[in-house]
Amino acid sequence: MRGYAMSNDDLLRRLRRIEGQTRGIARMIAEDRNCVDILDQISAVDRALDQVALGLLRDHMSHCVTEAVGDNDAIDPQLDEITAAIARLLKS
Repeated sequence: MRGYAMSNDDLLRRLRRIEGQTRGIARMIAEDRNCVDILDQISAVDRALDQVALGLLRDHMSHCVTEAVGDNDAIDPQLDEITAAIARLLKS
């Protein structure tokens, strides 16, 4: 079982939303909309994909890595810290 199987529906829902945003961007370009508005939407899609990636990474660390190390409740704060650090890195 994959580490993200428990949140599979949530991931698919988010990806469908991103897909809709991407189609909206294509529509905006076809309608010759304002470039700044299009860039704002592209930025929103980038952030949404980053959030999906972070969620997958956290699930992977939580499921796969902790399984390899052993079940330890003390590891959750460490996973949160690592995830936050990666989130800061993605923002830069």
